[in-house]
Amino acid sequence: MRTLVRWDPFAEFSSLRRAMERAFDDYTPWHRGEELEMTFPIDVFDEEHHVVVKAVLPGIKAEDVDISVTGDALTIKGETKHEETVEKENYFRQEIRYGAFARMVPLPTTVRAEEAEAEFKDGVLTVKLPKAEETRPKKIRVRTRELAAAR
Repeated sequence: MRTLVRWDPFAEFSSLRRAMERAFDDYTPWHRGEELEMTFPIDVFDEEHHVVVKAVLPGIKAEDVDISVTGDALTIKGETKHEETVEKENYFRQEIRYGAFARMVPLPTTVRAEEAEAEFKDGVLTVKLPKAEETRPKKIRVRTRELAAAR
């Protein structure tokens, strides 16, 4: 003897929804607590002869930042030090992170790293990387038949 069970197509969706909620709960930074990795915002843009990378590093001293270029990537790393000693139980909220930070930025083109320049002003690091000669755009003059005949 067989028992008939009513099929509910939406029951499958509720288990899918619960699985997705668990996945997003594991991903969102406010659920990761101490595991949150320190990072900082950057802009990467192209100028005619340079690739420019700007990084916002508030509260960081220029001497605490290391910049290097390896292959086709720029790496910015450093460390923020916590000067103040306050016991954890006196905190209501602690979002300011202290410790080592690093970010690798893929570069859009080949650069001449040995000629790079960096400036640090008001918490903003600006790195100008000259493009390699072979990657710079070459201007080609278009000649018309009249110009060619005149020569």
